[in-house]
Amino acid sequence: MTRLLLLLFLFISSYAVQAQNPLQRLPGAGLLGGNRIGGGGGGGGGPFKDSLLHRTGLEDSITVAFRYLDTARFYFLDSTVNDFSKKWHLPWTHIFLGNTGSASRSLLFSPNMKPGWDHGFHAYDAYIPKIEETKFYNTTRPYTQLDYILGAKVEQNIGVLHTQNIRYNWNFAFNFKLINAPGIFRNTKNNHTNLNFNTWYTTPNRRYTVYFIAANNKIGATENGGIKSTKFLDSLPFFAERFSIPTNIGGAEAIQNSLLSNTITTGNRYTVTNFLIRHHYDIGKKDSLVVNDTTTVYLYYPRFRFQHTVQLNRYKFEFADSKVDTAGYNLLYGLSNLPSTFGIKDYWQTFTNEAAIYSFPDIKNQQQFIKAAAGYQQLDADFGTAEPSFSNLFLNGEYRNKTKNKKWDMELAGTLYIGGFNAGDYNVHASLKRLIGQKLGYLTLGFDNVNRKPSFIHDDLSNFKKLNLGNTSFGNENITVASAMYELPQQKLKLGAKYFLAANYIYFKNYSQADQEATLFNVLQLQLEKQFRIGRHWNWYIEAYAQQSTAGAPVNLPLLFTRNRFAFEGKFFKTLNLSTGVELRYHTPYKADGFSPILGQFFLQNDTTINNLPDIAAYLQFRIRSLSVFLRAENLNTFQIGASNGFLNNNLAGPLNPTPGFFVRFGVYWGFVN
Repeated sequence: MTRLLLLLFLFISSYAVQAQNPLQRLPGAGLLGGNRIGGGGGGGGGPFKDSLLHRTGLEDSITVAFRYLDTARFYFLDSTVNDFSKKWHLPWTHIFLGNTGSASRSLLFSPNMKPGWDHGFHAYDAYIPKIEETKFYNTTRPYTQLDYILGAKVEQNIGVLHTQNIRYNWNFAFNFKLINAPGIFRNTKNNHTNLNFNTWYTTPNRRYTVYFIAANNKIGATENGGIKSTKFLDSLPFFAERFSIPTNIGGAEAIQNSLLSNTITTGNRYTVTNFLIRHHYDIGKKDSLVVNDTTTVYLYYPRFRFQHTVQLNRYKFEFADSKVDTAGYNLLYGLSNLPSTFGIKDYWQTFTNEAAIYSFPDIKNQQQFIKAAAGYQQLDADFGTAEPSFSNLFLNGEYRNKTKNKKWDMELAGTLYIGGFNAGDYNVHASLKRLIGQKLGYLTLGFDNVNRKPSFIHDDLSNFKKLNLGNTSFGNENITVASAMYELPQQKLKLGAKYFLAANYIYFKNYSQADQEATLFNVLQLQLEKQFRIGRHWNWYIEAYAQQSTAGAPVNLPLLFTRNRFAFEGKFFKTLNLSTGVELRYHTPYKADGFSPILGQFFLQNDTTINNLPDIAAYLQFRIRSLSVFLRAENLNTFQIGASNGFLNNNLAGPLNPTPGFFVRFGVYWGFVN
């Protein structure tokens, strides 16, 4: 798969270098979504014709915009430097198990809100780009971005993005990411790769458009089942070198610092491969816009759209251990008499075929539409001893309207599975955003409800279910979310609230058992974001969440979770965009979830309370034209003075999962025009 995508990328690149059309040098040339880059229509704009070729004075400049698969809005690349988390693998609200690339979860209550078939493995979702988040670019010149981040213990993160227009109406993009992190603690090595190729093409008359995505994601994560005891963290100076602390599984493997080494002797190997083709044909009205005596912009406004989407997904979920530590498995899972090599895996292939019709009531507002669709899904599994097949039949619809005056933004969508394996599953989504006034800001109200069959990891056919000794007759989960968000851009203020109501909530209660909560419970989540200007170049950014669940609910959440950034920032010497300061992240004490390495699941535990110091990092980030550089010194809070001085006061992500001590990262993001 990886070789095939690389060959395809090299072939198109060589062709596109020769075929690069001068039209791309014109501002907005070839954009599918508005008369200007960033415009809002899903077909209102149009490419320039060949007769308009002439020099504009912008031949050496570049404009890059992108859109997502399910939206007509165009966005620009983010050039800000004041928030490192926007460029990192994990959002700031996530915690991870001690090493870059390890299993992660959000500290905010965030249940699965998708109906239909679900495999059930989500601990590594943050490292697997979602298909719906694929960016389809339009660029006036070929553009490449190279990312390189170097961390302690030879941790390396590499990113390569290249996109260009083959012609004014045809673009392709290639994206590659690599995480290679040997780890501070024993048996925490991670090696992940993401490879994505996508392209879109629209005919010169703008009636037919096709999108294609091919993606291959490989997760390689060594699992250690946690350290044997947190007392080792204080056993100094013998265990000052954290790699020497014994772990529950994985043995005493030596640390590996090689970038090319991706051997995972004990841990999870996940592979997710996606192919998607979406094409649509529009029926509508031609138009044109005369800019001056020599320039005419040709437009096309669809009235109806006929769309067809085909998607093929392949999943492999495997836990394997070639150096079995029987004592560790007996302690965590009660397993004994295991062979020297142990493994368990599931394979899945899903094929989805969907047909949809769109209607645009206002022909000149392509962000107002009505969608009706029907689809068929084929599910094929391979569990070694059995190869079952299932199918699903579903309907979905959507109404979306962003008014021309930008005062209203409305959305109503729903999906219903009317037959097959997931018959009865559904979800409903409603959102209403209103501009109250230029000085009063925006108010957004939302409602979501999902009814979903349990993920397949709870099904008796799954090989992973053989370790799950809990209940085998779970009913459908039903979760409702009501939300509100108030935004006041002039004061750089956001206030939000979410109210969750969960019925038949399914969760893991230990390393090998799942359970279902029969009692209805709720979670209230409050949000605050505010930027305070405390000087000409000094800013204080505060983000805070407060959460409270019903007493006895099968979820443990920190009552308060916050991040604060105190930054000196501004633009200097015309081209230097600088942000430097201190970042603090803190959550109140709570009983953090444990992690089951074989099942790849976080589980509820009520024995150990995590009481961490605030995570403190000092940072320097700046941008000069297309070059961005950052330097971060993380976990300064781990410094201690005593019998052994140093950064040895590690915080905990879980009962047996310490996070790193002092950690330095240096990174470069360089974008350039070919």
